Amino acid sequence: MKQLMLGNAAVARGLYEAGCSLISSYPGTPSTEITEEAVQYDEIYCEWAPNEKVAMEAAFGASLAGKRSFCGMKHVGLNVAADPLYTMSYTGVNAGIVIGVADDAGMHSSQNEQDSRHHAIAAKLPMLEPSDSAEALQFTKLAYELSEEFDTPVLLKMCTRVSHSQALVETGDRVEPPAKPYEKNIAKYVMMPGNAKQRHPVVEERTRKLVAWAETAPVNRVEMGGTALGIITASTSYQYVKEVFGDSVSVLKLGMTNPLPVELIKNFASKVDRLAVVEELDPIIEDHCRKLGLEVLGKDVLPMIDEFSQNLVAAALGGEVHTGKALNQAVPGRPPVMCAGCPHRGLFYTLNKNKCTVLGDIGCYTLGAVAPLAAMEMTLCMGASVSAIHGFNKALGGESEGRTVAVIGDSTFMHSGMTGLANIAYNQSNSTVIILDNSITGMTGHQQNPTTGYNIKGDPAGKIDLEALCRAMGFNRVRVVDPYDLKACDQAVKEELSAAEPSVIISRRPCALLKYVKHKPPLAVNKDKCIGCKSCMKIGCPAISIKGGKAWVDNTLCVGCGVCEQLCPVGAFESTGKEG
Repeated sequence: MKQLMLGNAAVARGLYEAGCSLISSYPGTPSTEITEEAVQYDEIYCEWAPNEKVAMEAAFGASLAGKRSFCGMKHVGLNVAADPLYTMSYTGVNAGIVIGVADDAGMHSSQNEQDSRHHAIAAKLPMLEPSDSAEALQFTKLAYELSEEFDTPVLLKMCTRVSHSQALVETGDRVEPPAKPYEKNIAKYVMMPGNAKQRHPVVEERTRKLVAWAETAPVNRVEMGGTALGIITASTSYQYVKEVFGDSVSVLKLGMTNPLPVELIKNFASKVDRLAVVEELDPIIEDHCRKLGLEVLGKDVLPMIDEFSQNLVAAALGGEVHTGKALNQAVPGRPPVMCAGCPHRGLFYTLNKNKCTVLGDIGCYTLGAVAPLAAMEMTLCMGASVSAIHGFNKALGGESEGRTVAVIGDSTFMHSGMTGLANIAYNQSNSTVIILDNSITGMTGHQQNPTTGYNIKGDPAGKIDLEALCRAMGFNRVRVVDPYDLKACDQAVKEELSAAEPSVIISRRPCALLKYVKHKPPLAVNKDKCIGCKSCMKIGCPAISIKGGKAWVDNTLCVGCGVCEQLCPVGAFESTGKEG
């Protein structure tokens, strides 16, 4: 059957058809939908793990037990999972294991723009890179064949445009291979130095075999056209090249981007007058070509940053640039903001008002750095806020302890905040950590996590008690506050910052977008009372604006949280008494 599918949905279908039995992932845009789509297949056990390292290790355990497995993550998640990844290259597999990683060129929802091909090279692992949804399905199935043939984990590299675009896909039936029996093999699976030394030559020999496979692999194909220009490309860049040049140029389309073929590239280069490489981000294919002694156009005419486009490729390589219609420059920009009723807003307002130094973390609450709240001064990576405040306060001592806080979401805390909190308790910095508990993993689209009490299917699951956990980790001062209550927030922040020991504040209120959350009636502004002081604008709520010098509430957005009411000096905000 043929149907339109998102690239991520096609990967999920490929996992199903390949007989995958276990999927353990951590949500991260643009990879999240792979696991969400796979949940529909009852034959596959799916879960959200606390972080990517745990997910990869769980997938490895399933492979060791003889069942095909998968773990999925975004590019920065692969950094978290790098520890098991590099050693799994040495151990190899029992049943096939595929690791899905989705890069985010253009940083649509990421803190950096790294190129995951470097991990494949450094870990000496094969990487397949589909250019559309159809290949996403095919390459997923192929990845399992390669994994078991060459005794290796296989990386499947997606990117934002392939993950989130649709293409026609032909689906097939599920074929589940018989489970491979687990056999005790200490030399293969116990990576202490003596054994690891024996495994490294195995990895190098495997790479040589994979290079030989890549020379004739159907995923690496030559499409001969005009020979004045030949282009080597992969992934979504292939689509741009074909849209710009069609058959007027010759193309070597690479589906395996590590290891790269040698003779195939040399042979292709010999058939064209000029050679170019079109690849997003780093010059990995280009550098490989230069090592082969080939003259090639690449990053001398194409950028190393951001996503490519048809016009960018055309302008760099002499194709036709289509200008299209010019955008109306008068249209104002619309920066992202926290939603109306976001539970984080009141807490960030309090931190800003108290002139706190706020070390932040990864999540939708990172928007607390944006004006008018402007209440966050650092965001590095998952969990870094908690580790960083310890170092910050150890470096400055009493000078910073009474005004510096760390903020971290509940899911991010479970991901990698606990170890930083353990460090604070163990090495005793007088640090205040605020866990923003909105009862869900918000930024990636409302996935469950170990604090919510539900699993990936929404069924009841183990639930971690944050208060009990923090106390068990050595914190005597643990308190819960409702971020809609500005007075309570202010009191909690002041009291914990003035305390002479480490403390945790849990700011608890469910995300306003959760379906089960019942909102109060929207508010309205009494124009006779409003004095136009704009105090309500300090919280940056998208439901509030100024019209004719007076505050105005959009009742299609307002959820009646009441934070603005607490800011108004004249009591101009009033309940409408009805649903908006």
